[in-house]
Amino acid sequence: MKLTGALFLATLFCITWEKVHWNVAGAVGIADVLTILFLVAFAFEWGGTRFPRTTGIVLAIFAGLLVIYLVGFFNIETKQSLDQWGKGMVKFVLHFLFLAAGVAYLTRRSVAFYWRAVTALTLGLVANSAYGVLQLLAPLTGGASSINIYGAIGGTTVYRPNALTGDPNHLAVMLCVPLLMLLPLYLRLERGHRLRVPLALTLAFLFLVQLATLSRSGLLGIFVGLLVLAVPYRYAITSRALLLPLAGIGVLLAALVWERRHYFEVLVRSRLQTSGSSENAHFAVYDFVPQILHSHPLFGLGLNTFSVYYEFVTGKSNWGPHSFYVALIVETGLVGAAAFFLFLRYLFARLHAARALGRRLAAEGVAVAARVRPLAWGMTAALAGTMAANLFYLTMQFYYFYAFAVLVLALPIVFGRQQRV
Repeated sequence: MKLTGALFLATLFCITWEKVHWNVAGAVGIADVLTILFLVAFAFEWGGTRFPRTTGIVLAIFAGLLVIYLVGFFNIETKQSLDQWGKGMVKFVLHFLFLAAGVAYLTRRSVAFYWRAVTALTLGLVANSAYGVLQLLAPLTGGASSINIYGAIGGTTVYRPNALTGDPNHLAVMLCVPLLMLLPLYLRLERGHRLRVPLALTLAFLFLVQLATLSRSGLLGIFVGLLVLAVPYRYAITSRALLLPLAGIGVLLAALVWERRHYFEVLVRSRLQTSGSSENAHFAVYDFVPQILHSHPLFGLGLNTFSVYYEFVTGKSNWGPHSFYVALIVETGLVGAAAFFLFLRYLFARLHAARALGRRLAAEGVAVAARVRPLAWGMTAALAGTMAANLFYLTMQFYYFYAFAVLVLALPIVFGRQQRV
């Protein structure tokens, strides 16, 4: 059990480190290796046939999506598309097996271990972000560790930290999860709680890193997530717990911007415009959806084959769709998109159950209720924010999203054991 638990936590900690990989039979990432090791350890440890109902539903969703993706195989027309389909299928299988096993494993462990899992995912992104800060302090412009170069203003190069992810926008969208998930927890912590200051510093640091990425998709995700939290936490808008950290961030940013006013004026203006080549690329991919719906409406072109199709348009073999939803429809058709949205609907349903559980625990006077509802609201905001950010990026097909889904689905089960009989 110790080995399985250590592998599970290590997987969560390293799950966003896309750049840490080995060129063995393609690019094998550290998340791939740790996920496989955890699944093997879990299989040896489980020793039974009974799984929680949630795991059974996850496996049913997995089976349904698997059938859809296998049907999509018959729309593949080239060897290159077949290779991409094979890679996509391997990732898909690993993602859902990790999700099913992770939920089953967490439901067997204690509440304290669940909190360690939340901490591992958060600290992994903190470490990732810290690497991004090091990139900014001493820009790495070559090899796999290279920092993203946005352009130049007045002869000064503009860098965007991508840290250990593949793109600064990936980092920004990933950061939506800890920022939105932990914010309600921080706001509900009692005055003088030992985690109040560390959590405030963590949230402030992650938010500054997100700003440094210059990602509009990341900020869109934060905005949508805050809208979700606006009603249940409207009282916190004027609270010291929120205003003091924001004031500190504001003072720091004001001092930095004032020192280099022209630089930031040009930079902000460039990120606000919506008519540049980058913006056109983000919106143009939506124009191809009707074409695919006309030719392959039900099951799409085949999982993970978008880049092959668009190579004829862009001339690039690794050009992504810049939208998870475009990729979903183009690659898996209307049937695949509907099935995946049912999966997302299930995640929201379990979060609703977790919020209801928090209310019941509070009515029964169980102390842990003060943590369950804020965490459930934070996860709801994080899920909504991530979905919004994926209108123009596609991080929901990465490992970290399924790690987040593990925590979402296990939440009402783990804390449900605290309810009085």
